[in-house]
Amino acid sequence: MTTSATKPAPIAELMKIPAVDHDLKWIKDSLQSAIALELSTLPPYLCGMWSIKTVGSDAEAVIKSVVHDEMYHMGMVCNMLSAIGGTPHILAAAPTYPGKLPGNVRPTVDVYLQGLTQTYVREVFMEIEMPENPLARMQEEWVTIGAFYDAVRDAFDNVKPPIGSGPQMEAQIGRNTLEKFTSVDQITKAIDVIKEQGEGTSHLPDDPTAGGKLAHYYGFGEIWKGHRLVPTPSGPTPYDWVGDPVPFPETFPMGRLTAGAWPNPSGEVSDLLTAFNDQYTKMLDFLETAWRDGDSSALSQSIGVMFTLKTAAQALMVKPLPGDSAHVYGPEFLIHRPNHG
Repeated sequence: MTTSATKPAPIAELMKIPAVDHDLKWIKDSLQSAIALELSTLPPYLCGMWSIKTVGSDAEAVIKSVVHDEMYHMGMVCNMLSAIGGTPHILAAAPTYPGKLPGNVRPTVDVYLQGLTQTYVREVFMEIEMPENPLARMQEEWVTIGAFYDAVRDAFDNVKPPIGSGPQMEAQIGRNTLEKFTSVDQITKAIDVIKEQGEGTSHLPDDPTAGGKLAHYYGFGEIWKGHRLVPTPSGPTPYDWVGDPVPFPETFPMGRLTAGAWPNPSGEVSDLLTAFNDQYTKMLDFLETAWRDGDSSALSQSIGVMFTLKTAAQALMVKPLPGDSAHVYGPEFLIHRPNHG
């Protein structure tokens, strides 16, 4: 297995450093923390998406699009870090669940793994994607992901670090094309894309990169509320989820993982959990190798492994939890560090 660095710096601590001191080291530390942040969103979203049984549901389409965007964001951040002489450490960035968002961003948010429910969408998905100034909800007191990316963008503008020839990857990820960065201007525009895909703009709930498609927060809101987001000129907020119905899909009822691992699984379930965790570890190891060595074949291998994870997850989602006939197992997303060869 690839040997990784220590855990990323806490974002909350990085944000306490005065902007005048946001130097090249601060940018590198922040980008490593951003890798952890983007990676941390994927397991909860994937658990929700993989638990959906209804073929072609609106909910699955929304979540799949967001998953692709988050993978794209992570790839862009890895390219940014490599472009300024850093090395993305992906295995070290992998979080455990349940827990807080990496770096203590918005410390009131508890991120856990579960099958898709409206409560799960509201408590986890929408809290992760919370805009700085929601157009359909109350103000938020904590530092948002968007505010963090604003600081990184401003630091790039001020420091203007040289863009070198470190390994960068190219790939098509859903609707997004991951490209190599050759200038600071490209990077600052890419940071705006990351923000807008997640939050929308300050005046519209749309992602301007997608021709009017809703940004993540507002798209998730349609699953939560069961209705389309529409303008409400006479309402207390400019938009509200009061439009046409959005049917909630049939799901595998994956229970809530309340500790780092499921307690005392049977031998069969233990084998399924190990198989999933091994594949997940392998996928991240390939990603780390891709950026460390400039190995595009490793990136392709990571994508190949990723497609096996849904089958491995759904093999768990038909296994009832002991003593709980209403819920089933699901993946843990644990890194198997010692045994992965």
